[in-house]
Order: sequence, then C-alpha cells, then structure tokens
Amino acid sequence: MSQKQYLKTIEKEIARINRIIDFKILRGEEYKKEAHDHKLLLKKVRFYNRQSFFKRLLSSPSFRIASFF
Repeated sequence: MSQKQYLKTIEKEIARINRIIDFKILRGEEYKKEAHDHKLLLKKVRFYNRQSFFKRLLSSPSFRIASFF
C-alpha cells in the first residue's frame, strides 16, 4: 500500500468516526472511545504529512543552495 493510499484510508476512517461521534452527541451518549481513536488517527496523518514536508524541503534545489553557503 502506498503512502497516499494509506493516508486516504486513514482519512476515510476519520470521517466514519466523526459520523459516529455526531450521532452519539445527538443521542446524548458517551463517545470517549471514538474520540480517542480519532485523536490517534489524526496523529498518524500529521506524522506522515510532516515527514513528507521535510522530505520535500531537504530535496528541493533551493535548500541545497542555501545549505552550501
């Protein structure tokens, strides 16, 4: 599974959990478990986005020129 597919799968799962949380809020039920799962998935998305940002930054030509001086 590529990184893009993995992130897309995580985003779909986040959307599914959001719907569950919304329904539980409307019914007045507790949603602690879903909130915890949501938080963990967001951490994964942020980790991969941060990682790809630094890869792009370090591989950009302007960074190589700036680090030369």
